[in-house]
Amino acid sequence: MTKKILLFCDPGIDDSLAIMYSILDPEIELVGIVTSYGNLTKDQVTANAAYLLDLAGRTDIPIIPGASMPVQEEQNLRIYPEIHGEKGIGPIKPPSNLRYKIYPFDMIRVIIEKYKNELIIVDTGRSTTLATVFNLYPEHIKMVHSIYVMGGAFFVPGNATALAEANFYGDPTSSNLVVKNAHNLTITPLNVTQHAVLSEEMVEFISKNMKNVYAFLMEPIFKYYYEFYKKSTPGIQGAPIHDLLTVMVVKNPSIVDYIHYDATVIESTEAKGMSFIDIRPTSKKGKTRIAVKLHYDAFIEEFKKVMLNG
Repeated sequence: MTKKILLFCDPGIDDSLAIMYSILDPEIELVGIVTSYGNLTKDQVTANAAYLLDLAGRTDIPIIPGASMPVQEEQNLRIYPEIHGEKGIGPIKPPSNLRYKIYPFDMIRVIIEKYKNELIIVDTGRSTTLATVFNLYPEHIKMVHSIYVMGGAFFVPGNATALAEANFYGDPTSSNLVVKNAHNLTITPLNVTQHAVLSEEMVEFISKNMKNVYAFLMEPIFKYYYEFYKKSTPGIQGAPIHDLLTVMVVKNPSIVDYIHYDATVIESTEAKGMSFIDIRPTSKKGKTRIAVKLHYDAFIEEFKKVMLNG
């Protein structure tokens, strides 16, 4: 049975690769894409999602625009064109005349009602839109099978600040709501995603697979992304594809190791966006599954299997 995924995202290079992987993997059924601000503006990332679906001939997949800013003050809105490119897909510019259909926010409720316990929600962007679903449809969110969130950094450095990962930093209030209320929750923090590195050689190899409709995108967007990481992380041998790993563990849970604790996201002070767990000897373990170690070879093998057979 395929894994039915409703993807909340902000494409962005690593989100774009997560979408490509989801489209190409026969074991995943992408039933909708919910777009919101984050790597770039909501309008731009929505256009990017539409472009990726159009390339694959999958305009049947609903695109649902979500939040355009965090729930906190507007000046907290930070986007990252220097990392992902002016349009969000490195040097690639989606056609300005591309026409696509977008669906109202209530389509999320419709999708949940349709798939119920078969549905898996994966959120690889800021938590604002998913938190809104919790607020608007509290009974519906209980119907879904599980929730996967890319965010946080547990006892490792952040990437937005010294303490905080970018998704949780972008709207810590919403992130805290999600991690406190989501059932059957898996978090893939920087602990594992920063090690989900694709090498230049592998991307060049995959880009030669003409059966893959996304092959022509692979090399230019990877090189753009890699240039940023070479400056920010000297000596790195590739670029970490954070959001790709989060989708991957839905059907390949064993490519990471987990601990089980309830998490908290700090909402203010200099530690804003920092995620933490209580690991004191007397503390109780929790229900949230937090990935802490990546099995790199298994990650690479899974990526090659899907992208070379696309």
